[in-house]
Amino acid sequence: MHDAWRELLQQSAATPGPGALSGDLIIDPPSAPDHTPTLSLVDFLQVFLGLHVPQGFKSEFFQLWEEIIVTSPPDGAHRDAVARFARAVARRADGDLYVGTGGGLITPTGRFVPAATVAPVGCFRDQQEWSPPTDILLVLEITAANPLKERDQKRLGYAAAGIPCYLLVDRDRERITLFTEPEDGEYTVLTETGFGQSLDLPAPFSFTLDTAPLR
Repeated sequence: MHDAWRELLQQSAATPGPGALSGDLIIDPPSAPDHTPTLSLVDFLQVFLGLHVPQGFKSEFFQLWEEIIVTSPPDGAHRDAVARFARAVARRADGDLYVGTGGGLITPTGRFVPAATVAPVGCFRDQQEWSPPTDILLVLEITAANPLKERDQKRLGYAAAGIPCYLLVDRDRERITLFTEPEDGEYTVLTETGFGQSLDLPAPFSFTLDTAPLR
């Protein structure tokens, strides 16, 4: 393993610059002068797994982009939207479901930490820092500094992993999109609405979500 490169990554993540405090810190693998990568994707993943970031920050591995992205802590609006969504699920879903936060998911296109995940009660009991999305019924993401992460790479990863529902709160576009029915690495059905409009969630949720509180 490239210990010097691991140390460089740790220093970069531990001391993010002023821009990173309100956005993302993007770490690319080292390359030669001709831009040929000098670190394999497998080794780059191992560097990522050994990376430690400041409390409240999160690091994610984007395999298709060959990037590690360290994201600053979410703002109050983000945390409020997650809390309101969790309350709606707890109060109105048909199934006995639990909304969890902070757990990392292993997908075919990378390792991601969603804003929230929904699964049957008890599913998170044995969850590790990074776990396959077994029994995950829905993933919630909220765009921030780099919305392409959620619109593109994470969508593809969740679909390829077979997660039945992906709920994207897109702040920049002021839209909420529900992606469902994953097939061959992509969601085949999407339902989009604006903030304040109702959105029907399929079974086992089986309720109409008020999107206004997610703004």
